[in-house]
Amino acid sequence: MDQIIKVVNQVLEEEFEIDATLLKPKSLLYEDIGLDSLDAVDLIVMVDKRLGVRIEEEQARSIRTLEDVYQTIDELLKEK
Repeated sequence: MDQIIKVVNQVLEEEFEIDATLLKPKSLLYEDIGLDSLDAVDLIVMVDKRLGVRIEEEQARSIRTLEDVYQTIDELLKEK
């Protein structure tokens, strides 16, 4: 899980220029971090490239917080 958190946070910091202090598990993607729907899609694509997991559209709809992102990726990696 630590690796997942590191990669996701790194993508948000580097690609979206998000301040690291905003990246807390309970942070809401849209309200707290400031992502929009296109950013969310880009985040999913970048995570897919870096970790080799594909978050499906149905799964993505239920993601609201960073913790949701981490857990979804963790579950997908366990299924592999």
